Amino acid sequence: MAADNGFLTQFVDETTFYNRIILSHLLPANLWEPLPHFLQTWIRNYLAGNLLYFISGFLWCFYIYYLKLNVYIPKDSIPTRKAMIMQIHVSMKAMPWYTLLPTVSEYMVERGWTKCYSTLDQFNCFLCLVYIALYLVLVEFLIYWVHKELHDVKFLYKHLHATHHMYNKQNTLSPFAGLAFHPLDGISCLSWSSLRMGDLSGSDLRYRVSEAKARGKVMWILQAVPHVIALFIVPIHLITHLSLLFLEAIWTASIHDCIHGNIWPIMGAGYHTIHHTTYKHNYGHYTIWMDWMFGSLKVPLAEDECEKAK
Repeated sequence: MAADNGFLTQFVDETTFYNRIILSHLLPANLWEPLPHFLQTWIRNYLAGNLLYFISGFLWCFYIYYLKLNVYIPKDSIPTRKAMIMQIHVSMKAMPWYTLLPTVSEYMVERGWTKCYSTLDQFNCFLCLVYIALYLVLVEFLIYWVHKELHDVKFLYKHLHATHHMYNKQNTLSPFAGLAFHPLDGISCLSWSSLRMGDLSGSDLRYRVSEAKARGKVMWILQAVPHVIALFIVPIHLITHLSLLFLEAIWTASIHDCIHGNIWPIMGAGYHTIHHTTYKHNYGHYTIWMDWMFGSLKVPLAEDECEKAK
């Protein structure tokens, strides 16, 4: 029992260390030190999530819309500032929900409910890499089927997923839309682009915003759950799990910029655009393998496939 307690203490010490690194540099000590450990962890994930979202989003937009103007995205297809500001607004409303998931997963790890490990000396390097591969395959498989069922089950599509598929225009998408849709899913359903901002104004726009927020929170929960389920099945290092969750933010930005990188077997923006225009192909997450295995893959015919969405 003492050995088990010592093992679990390693997780608490590790997450406490992460809390101290982030919070001590961003908040006065008297604001966060008296708080319970769970709340400290949530605030740490919230602040880190915001930093990642804004830094990656601004750098991405600056590069593709200004430094490389008309190289990747035609000038007339660049989203308006208003669109991007509203995407940020929706993302900020949802950010507490996004960051609750890693907070809950850390809590479960600290209680010893998962197969997470905290030190690399528990397995050799080769086995660690094997477990990471298995974790990613399991997450890929589960997200594929969650996403597919959100399309195939009419009730789920109508009440949860339809908002994300209301857009078919490139000029409503930006990297900031990557988190303007799914507070707990970890990757890819309800973006602000689905609001078709160019076609809405006034009360209609406000209604769509509130509807998107509500649906987005549920969507995030549904599609992020595979990351948590995998913790109970595959041994994985805690920092690897947390890193993959936060990297979801960068990945969702990349598949909403409408730039087809054409890197096999990555499920990039070209494939994701087809998903949004056909509604029945390319449900995968990081790769095309699940769609290939289950017969739902549709390959972009040209690198400018995104132009068809305009």
